[in-house]
Amino acid sequence: MLSVVIVGGLHADARKAAVDQLLADVPGSVVLHHDLATAPAGTVVRTVRDATGLLDRGETPLVNDCACCALREDLVPELERIRDAGTAPLAVVELWDSVEPKAMAEVITAGGLTVTGVITAVDPALLLPYLGNGDDLAERGLAAAATDQRTVADTFARQLEYAPVLAVADSEEADDEDRELLAQLHPTARRVRIGPAQAQEAAPESARASQLPAPDPTATPTPAPASAPRSPLARAALAGFDVEAAAAAQHPACALLPAEADAHGVSTFVWRRHRPFHPERLYAALEDLTCAAARSRGRFWLADKPDTLLHWDAAGGALCVESAGPWLASLPDAAWEMVPPVRRAAAALDWHPEHGDRCQHLVFTSPGLDRDGLAHLLESCLLTDAEYAAGRDAWRQLPHPFDTLLEV
Repeated sequence: MLSVVIVGGLHADARKAAVDQLLADVPGSVVLHHDLATAPAGTVVRTVRDATGLLDRGETPLVNDCACCALREDLVPELERIRDAGTAPLAVVELWDSVEPKAMAEVITAGGLTVTGVITAVDPALLLPYLGNGDDLAERGLAAAATDQRTVADTFARQLEYAPVLAVADSEEADDEDRELLAQLHPTARRVRIGPAQAQEAAPESARASQLPAPDPTATPTPAPASAPRSPLARAALAGFDVEAAAAAQHPACALLPAEADAHGVSTFVWRRHRPFHPERLYAALEDLTCAAARSRGRFWLADKPDTLLHWDAAGGALCVESAGPWLASLPDAAWEMVPPVRRAAAALDWHPEHGDRCQHLVFTSPGLDRDGLAHLLESCLLTDAEYAAGRDAWRQLPHPFDTLLEV
């Protein structure tokens, strides 16, 4: 059986180092890579290589003027060809810079292949510069399609937070603040060092404290090849991966958001309330809230839209607000049977006797975070006692400034 591991990330040098290390660690493994930089010429270049060098090179045409679509169309057939050849125990899919691992993991799994690991490679010294980079990918020559409107910061944040394993470059430029920021942004990740110190594995703090291996929240046991090496990166690549669990961990309604933390000048501030925001006051505060932290995310509710769960996703000084569907409390009882168990469990943990699962749950992570200032600003955006007492009929009559963001 062919095992497939996905290695991605905007930090190209760290990504290539992780891929090369896997080639060295797993005898007979191959790397499949689609270079989307050639898309302006109308094609995507595909290469397959092993530890000795290039094995195959080909081109696939764009699909609907979309390089990433061409990658999706070509990826599974190429992996099937490698599997059918029967010579490689592991296929490493090295993603192009701005390609996000979630979509590729789902494409590969839907194609009937086995993804045993998803790894994002990170240079901790570049963490804050990339999270603070609000440039459009197109401006940096990294867009995956003509319609790609993502930024460097939000793309990097999703790459980082989706992967249950982080391959961390042994960077001389990184300091304790950089490493702490990485730990707080993705506290449940299994962190594996690559480079000169690659034999050591960095696990989440809780695991280091107990001297036990760090649990992988999205892993399902997958048989590894009998000759599987014992290096930390190779073990992570073959540990197993659950696509559905990984998607649930990113869904706004049940995301595994970081907990409170404060170390080495980096803080994570968790703010939770069971009272709705006043839409106008929150809208007026968006710029200050968005720029208050290197990264903020979570779910929230507005008084004028009491049945809509809204997703907060900010990085690089830019905020994305999207509807994530209804709160469970707004659904009829019969509809609950159609809701995934993980969503029902998440709602039960945060259930309020009056509002159900409706809540404010926002998390801000950054060096030099002003917790008190953030708390004061957020509190000022909630309904006042008099506004709250007026009831939902009155709330629905409030202005709707977020309609412009939600394209309502």
